[in-house]
Amino acid sequence: MDSRFNGAVPSLRYIDEKSDDEYAVVKALHMSGGDGVNSYSANSLPQKRVLQMAKAVLVKNTEEMMMNLNFPNYIKVAELGCSSGQNTFLAMSEIINTINVLCQQSNQNPPEIDCCLNDLPENDFNTTFKFVPFFKKELMMTNQASCFVNGTPGSFYSRLFSRNSLHFVHSSYALHWLSKVPEKLENDTENVYISNSSSQSTYKAYLNQFQRDFTMFLTLRSEEMVSNGRMVLTFNGRNTINSDPLYRDCCHFWTLLSNSLCDLVSEGLVSESKLGAFNVPFYDPNEQELKEVIQNQGSFKINDLETHGFDRAHSKRDNGEDNYDARYNRAKSVRAIAEPMLIAHFGEDIIDTLFDKYARHVTQHANCRNRTSVTLVLALTKK
Repeated sequence: MDSRFNGAVPSLRYIDEKSDDEYAVVKALHMSGGDGVNSYSANSLPQKRVLQMAKAVLVKNTEEMMMNLNFPNYIKVAELGCSSGQNTFLAMSEIINTINVLCQQSNQNPPEIDCCLNDLPENDFNTTFKFVPFFKKELMMTNQASCFVNGTPGSFYSRLFSRNSLHFVHSSYALHWLSKVPEKLENDTENVYISNSSSQSTYKAYLNQFQRDFTMFLTLRSEEMVSNGRMVLTFNGRNTINSDPLYRDCCHFWTLLSNSLCDLVSEGLVSESKLGAFNVPFYDPNEQELKEVIQNQGSFKINDLETHGFDRAHSKRDNGEDNYDARYNRAKSVRAIAEPMLIAHFGEDIIDTLFDKYARHVTQHANCRNRTSVTLVLALTKK
């Protein structure tokens, strides 16, 4: 749920009809598994903060869904792009607690609830499922509702559930990941994503791919959801204040990764052609771009659309970290998201050196305050 940025956890189209080389990076787009020092589970504090930003919208739309559906005795909830670790259950816990409190206040029997956890097949579901007993134990202390957890591997750019079966869909920091790297990108040997020096055609290629993917996502969910069902979706996005679609500040996470890879090129550890062939399947939309896709697709009504600033230095101040700890913790949070993708393209040998470079670039731009990164919280109702 990442990542990202830091992004909460991406789900992408699982394309197996193409060659392994062509789609190696896309297939590798899952968070780093396990619970080790470089895992997503151990480095997902930014994503936890994002979930807190969306809490008010999540609670409001859960309550409205229950009342508009006249307190059904069965609810099916999907967490799309669940990734691994404890963050996976934060939104589910909030939804279930909200339903239980509302039922008590309204003198209604609590429903049975199916909780469907979705991500790509390569996702580390084992680490996630280890937390299920703790999740259920906590719910039993405060809730009367019966809850059943299951995994649903697959891309959310494909059909995942039967028609008219979902009541509520949640996804955090996942939908900014694209189904593939956009086609016909101009060769840019120094950048892995849109930057200030990119061409307008690069921006348009990314925007077009996002529009196609998000339209597909909405179309598929419209088939799977009941009428008046709700979705709460959180994106790593852009602010509309800056009208230049190419603008990315010096400490934008992909800019820092590009700079770090360029360091390896200058040291002969990575070839220029290898870097030039690497682009991330990611897009950070603004509010207007989201609205246009939703309106054009036509199956959903916008209930809420909020923009929140995202200060990536915030966790440093909260935890009392010194500059050394802060820069390496930020590097580890990006590594937990990007490492499988980077290994698929560049190999494993450069990873430690690469993120040591990344941490140094974080320090060099420590005074950067004009950050482009924002969080967009979107709530929709199925018409």
